[in-house]
Amino acid sequence: MMSTFEQAAGRLMIALDYPTAEEARKLITDLEGIPCYMKLGMQLYYAVGPDFVRELKKRGYRVFLDLKMHDIPNTVKGGANSVTRLGVDMFNVHAAGGLKMMAAALEGAKTALESDPSLAMPTIIAVTQLTSTSQETLNQEIGIPGTMEEAVVAYAALAKAAGLHGVVASPLEVQAIKKHCGESFKTITPGIRPAGSAAGDQFRTLTPGDAMRQGTDFIVVGRPITQAQDPRRAAELIIEEMKEAW
Repeated sequence: MMSTFEQAAGRLMIALDYPTAEEARKLITDLEGIPCYMKLGMQLYYAVGPDFVRELKKRGYRVFLDLKMHDIPNTVKGGANSVTRLGVDMFNVHAAGGLKMMAAALEGAKTALESDPSLAMPTIIAVTQLTSTSQETLNQEIGIPGTMEEAVVAYAALAKAAGLHGVVASPLEVQAIKKHCGESFKTITPGIRPAGSAAGDQFRTLTPGDAMRQGTDFIVVGRPITQAQDPRRAAELIIEEMKEAW
């Protein structure tokens, strides 16, 4: 049976936002034995490619491939097929691509499973609004009227209608998403900042404990761990805070 620390660690996703595999490997070595998710985003994936996903899987990590697919449905279907065959545990698309595009992502993953029964269905999630998006940006630049919560919940409902498993949203919208889409609909929340950490380019943030109290399923943490003087200690403190709040 897993300890409560291990259970909490399993809900932490660490963003490997590095330009090289060597830097990412150093962090992974520092964190060895902590059963967290590893989130591989554009910067590192574009630099080192799918082999690094395979390396993470061989090391025993669950992998969230964060490439935010957003294209015509047929292209997204093909991309979803490819990353499913790669063996990722989770990947995402942009909800702004619409119902057909999101449904195509699910279809692409299912097609991969049909061709190789040894594969497992990844968790497919949709990005609602980035945590760097302010209310002003939403309304005046992106051109979506209404409140941030209304926009996020509308995208979440669309993702659920497309058959996806959850969404990426800020922790501030978690309760509204759960209310409208159900408790089993997963929320993955970036914009997590421990007390005293710099917000950086994030607008809609909460601490790890507060995010867990909102009922989120996973939290994503990058710079507060990756740029810490002692990344392992930083991760352990976050997990302890998650455990206490959970």
